[in-house]
Amino acid sequence: MAPDAVSPNPHLAESFAVLLADYARHLTAERDLSEHSVRAYLGDVSDLLEHLTRLGHDELNSLDIRGLRSWLAKQQSLGKSRSTMARRATAARVFTAWAQRTGRIETDPGALLASPKPHKSLPGVLGQVDTRAVLDAAAVAADDGSPVGLRDLAIMELLYATGIRVGELCGLDIDDVDTSRRVVRVFGKGRKERSVPYGVPAGATLDTWLAVRPRLVREGSGPALFLGARGGRIDQRAVRRVVHARIEAVDAPDLSPHGLRHTAATHLLEGGADLRSVQELLGHASLATTQIYTHVSGDRLRRAYEQAHPRA
Repeated sequence: MAPDAVSPNPHLAESFAVLLADYARHLTAERDLSEHSVRAYLGDVSDLLEHLTRLGHDELNSLDIRGLRSWLAKQQSLGKSRSTMARRATAARVFTAWAQRTGRIETDPGALLASPKPHKSLPGVLGQVDTRAVLDAAAVAADDGSPVGLRDLAIMELLYATGIRVGELCGLDIDDVDTSRRVVRVFGKGRKERSVPYGVPAGATLDTWLAVRPRLVREGSGPALFLGARGGRIDQRAVRRVVHARIEAVDAPDLSPHGLRHTAATHLLEGGADLRSVQELLGHASLATTQIYTHVSGDRLRRAYEQAHPRA
């Protein structure tokens, strides 16, 4: 997102509008964040600065911990969820730390701000039987040999095999796939690069897709691994439609592409993968993020107990 593309907020003091534009340049040019992340940060910070403007402040140095807490209290009064409030508190802390680091404020009030703890809900996942059924349905849909059907099968297999994010999948180029080693190079959040292996079934579907991909190539297709029906790089909405359609075909619990990511992580852990390896595969910056996948079914827990405890 280019800094001049930031939507102006008519409710901001002029000095805050200039500050917000500077912060947009920092997020885009210096931190190289994705467009989605930049939009989220700017939205939260714009809301904070608008709150200060309504309180009669037009300089950032007037921001203190009371102002930050009153902003969060307003969010609560508007019925915002705890997870939203926690995200906004994080956005405020990142912003005030940048403002102090760049000399725009003398002290960092965000350092004193605690985050409301969000409710942790377990992500929805498919069981292994349902997952096999979904992938089998995708294979059946590709039996006609159409490029779109074979592309969709490769997408489903790769999402489940690697646990990559839908945005990471859409951003893949042909050169990011090493078919001989069955490894895909992924650029995650903050453009951090990681290599993720995939298995034989995903490799077979990728090889088949690459063989028919030229049939969808149009002028301007570029190096994108997955193409849309009109030849351009496939977008996230199209991938979501594919995932929902393939899951609906077998009457399994509906999931988004992110649900397949959760499913892949859960199945890896159930198969004996260690948490650190799963963290690296998923591209999580913090191990705490990966720990949400450590839930286990009662049956699996009972089996482990009966096998391991001397008095089971």
